[in-house]
Amino acid sequence: MTEEMVWPAAVRSAIKTGPDREIVAVYPYRSMCPSAVWTQLVADSESDIFLAGFTNYFVWLEQPNFLGTLRKKAEEGCRVRFLLGDPEGETTRRREAIEDTALSVSTRIRITLENLTKLRGSDGVEARYSAPEDGPNHVSLSVFRFDAQALVTPHLARLVGHDSPLMHLRRRDDGGMFDRFAEHAEELWTRGQPVA
Repeated sequence: MTEEMVWPAAVRSAIKTGPDREIVAVYPYRSMCPSAVWTQLVADSESDIFLAGFTNYFVWLEQPNFLGTLRKKAEEGCRVRFLLGDPEGETTRRREAIEDTALSVSTRIRITLENLTKLRGSDGVEARYSAPEDGPNHVSLSVFRFDAQALVTPHLARLVGHDSPLMHLRRRDDGGMFDRFAEHAEELWTRGQPVA
């Protein structure tokens, strides 16, 4: 039997049956994703929190006691990773010229670095800069993974992250949307350089 026979068009339009089953929600702006979604994803994570945004600065501002939450997660055995752009790198300088905002890209990265220094010595917390050759690929796509769920932001042209769209994904199938974005972030991590 074909999928069309089992799932008539009326049912297929109401129930996700294909690759889009991994899409939990979409938001035209990252800033429209409720803070509670981020809070719940962090709270529910048991094995891996991987924040692979170029700056990651906004989570420190939007999540109450994020420092304490991450420290506790790491103590409970959850691996916590940050992949950042190099604040002194060429990609950062180019992006700053494109965005032309008062809160520069390098400043936003430094907000994350300042908070990460407070987590030094916490087992299970790691941070890397993306490799210089990966900078353009990193700055154009943010992947925030929480075990088998992810929030993904493809950055549009000259827009800052909060003005770009966001997809909430939940892993369902091998090689699906979740895996595609998770593998991209892992590839960048593999070539990344440790934050001193």
